[in-house]
Amino acid sequence: MKCDIKNELQYFKDNGIRLKVIDLPTTMMELPEGQEWVFEMVNNILIEVLGTIAEQERETIRKRQAEGIEAAKQNGKKLGRPALTFPANWNEVYTSWKAGEITAKTAMEQTNTKRTSFYKLVGMMEER
Repeated sequence: MKCDIKNELQYFKDNGIRLKVIDLPTTMMELPEGQEWVFEMVNNILIEVLGTIAEQERETIRKRQAEGIEAAKQNGKKLGRPALTFPANWNEVYTSWKAGEITAKTAMEQTNTKRTSFYKLVGMMEER
């Protein structure tokens, strides 16, 4: 991440773009010719420090998240989407759909499933 920040700053510098960060007052100042290098150096240091702090905070968040997920798993909590189950009327609706008596849209309405779920169930049924 810190490398990305450096690359972006270098891109801006190479293309003559002056970066102004509202939270860094030194970036908002207009300077006379010849003194810009001092503020550029200060701004680069500040941005580097802030980038490092942000990177450490992101790592801390990831670590806490992983710990929370692990604790939930140990407590028996199921994570992710619930398993897809066949509706009660699946067999009769599937048979009618497969025979061409009803359209897929009608079958989806009768089984109260969305398109993706319907076709996943069809795939599961045909694997049997």
